[in-house]
Amino acid sequence: MNDIASANIKDTNLDTLLNQSFGGKVVRKDLTKLIKEGANVPVYVLEYLLGMYCASDDEETIQAGLISVKRILADNYVRPDEAEKIKSKVRESGSYKVIDKVTVKLNERRDVYEAILSNLGVKSVEISDRNVKDYEKLLAGGIWCIITLHYVFEEGQAGSPFQITELKPIQMPNMDMVALFEGRRAFDAEQWLDVLLRSTGMEPTHFTERAKWHLLARMIPFVENNYNVCELGPRGTAFS
Repeated sequence: MNDIASANIKDTNLDTLLNQSFGGKVVRKDLTKLIKEGANVPVYVLEYLLGMYCASDDEETIQAGLISVKRILADNYVRPDEAEKIKSKVRESGSYKVIDKVTVKLNERRDVYEAILSNLGVKSVEISDRNVKDYEKLLAGGIWCIITLHYVFEEGQAGSPFQITELKPIQMPNMDMVALFEGRRAFDAEQWLDVLLRSTGMEPTHFTERAKWHLLARMIPFVENNYNVCELGPRGTAFS
């Protein structure tokens, strides 16, 4: 799971615990849908920004956060059809922050790591060894990031004039189990059951205790090897 999410906010005490224990990782799915309808942006990019700016149960804070998220998407998210405009901004200002998918490969001839920025359409962008060591998924298919690009042009240079000086992953580069376990301590068993259901997009206040455990049991194959579940339902509802 990339976040601890709920489809609809119902339980105020649970909301408060989630925001206190998992700051920056709580996403309201209704807000995701609200912004997604007007922006062609990957959902996990939206959820990351909403987690940063709207992880609160205060309505004024949420509305201010939505304004910030929309502004960031308008100013920094790279749309392929606006790539040349963004490249011009980097060149003219010398430095500019963008949101794009970053894929890295090793250039053996130059002995440096080079990045490809998908939407910006730029290749051979130098990136530090430290970033690659910290986020190895950059080498395995790439990840969406918030990056600061610098533009330094020199006659006869081998690589791109663009350089990545700062990088912050939007997709989770790894799972911090210690932080998850620490956050879990703030919840009792009943509350954590509700959190797990919310993370799948279901509101636990709509279900009986028996139904909650039934829904939780459906998740067992995700955490237990060689565990098979057979569900029975009305005629015509199964997948062929």
